[in-house]
Amino acid sequence: MERKRINLALQGGGAHGAFTWGALDRLLEDDRIEIAAISGTSAGTLNGAALKSGMVTGGAEGARAALDALWHEVAGLQGIEVDSWMAPFGLRTVSQAMEMNPLYLMGEAITRSLSPYALGPFYTNPLTSIVKAFNYDKVCADTGPEFFVNATRVRNGKLRVFKAEEVNADVIMASACLPTLFQAVELFDNQTGRKEAFWDGGYTGNPALFPFFEKHLPPDIVVININPLERDGVPYTPQQIQNRINEISFNSSLLREMRAIALVQRLLDDGTLPEKRMARVHMHMIADDELMNDLSVATKTVPNGFVLGRLKEAGRAAAGNFLRLHFDDLNQRSSIDMRAMYN
Repeated sequence: MERKRINLALQGGGAHGAFTWGALDRLLEDDRIEIAAISGTSAGTLNGAALKSGMVTGGAEGARAALDALWHEVAGLQGIEVDSWMAPFGLRTVSQAMEMNPLYLMGEAITRSLSPYALGPFYTNPLTSIVKAFNYDKVCADTGPEFFVNATRVRNGKLRVFKAEEVNADVIMASACLPTLFQAVELFDNQTGRKEAFWDGGYTGNPALFPFFEKHLPPDIVVININPLERDGVPYTPQQIQNRINEISFNSSLLREMRAIALVQRLLDDGTLPEKRMARVHMHMIADDELMNDLSVATKTVPNGFVLGRLKEAGRAAAGNFLRLHFDDLNQRSSIDMRAMYN
C-alpha cells in the first residue's frame, strides 16, 4: 500500500493544544499516512517534540504514547476526566465559569500590571520540568519527521526557525514564551552570532510554512488550527478583548503565508510561472471553530482536565472527519479555498 506523505503545521494556543493532541492521535492511527515534517509553535512545538521523540522510539504507537504522557503531565494531579462532574454543564458554561473565577481574574490583573521580571528570585516557568523531560537525542534525530521550531527574536521582531541539532529545551521554551507571563528566553543564536532574547513564535509564525518548501518534502501541508479564524459577537470584557487580539495576531502570519501560496498557485494555473520555477502546494486544514468559539482565554492558560479531555475528543473527531472527506485529496489537490479564508 502506497502511503500518503504530508507535512504538519501545528499552531500554538496554550492548553487548547490538546485539540492538536487529539487530531494527531487520530492521524497516527491511520497507517495510510506518513508524516514527513512538522513545523510547530508554542503548544504546537510541544506536540511536535512529543510526536517526533515517540515516533523515533516506537513508531506511530510510540508517538501516541508520548503525546498522552505530555498532556497528562500538563493536566497534573487533576488528571484528564472527560466524564467528570463538570460534564453536564458543557464546555461553554465551564469556560465562562473559569473566566469569571475571582482567583483567575486576580491573576489576570497581576499579569497585566506586573512584569514577570518583577518576581525576581520567585520567578519560575511552569513548563520547565515538562520541556526538560523530552529526550533531545530523539527530538533531534536524523530519523523520523523533520522538525522545525518557531520563535520570535525580541531585538528585531523577526521569525527564527530552529531545526535539527539546534532544537533543545531552551528553544522549545522560547517558542512558548508569552511575554506577559514569562521572562524572555535568552540563548546564543548562530544566525546572528550573538546572544538573543526570544518570545513566543506565534507573533511571527503560527506556524511558519516556508520550511516545507523543499523538493524532498511532499507538497501537502495540513494545518491543525486552534485559533478560530472567525468569532461571532463583539468582545466586551478586558479578557475577551485581549483574547481576540491574540487570536487575530496569531492567525495573521499564517494567513499572510497562505495568501502568498494562493498567489503562486494562481500564477502557475494561468501559465505566468512555469511549473519548474515554483512548486505546487496543497493546503489542508483540520479545525473546529464552533468548538473554539465556546472557549475563552481562561481555558488556554489554566489547564483543566475536563476541558483537555473534551478538546482531545474534538481533535480526534475533526481529524477523522478530515480523513473521511479529504483523504483522496492528499497528494492531489488542496482541500480548502485559501482565497475565501483571507478575503
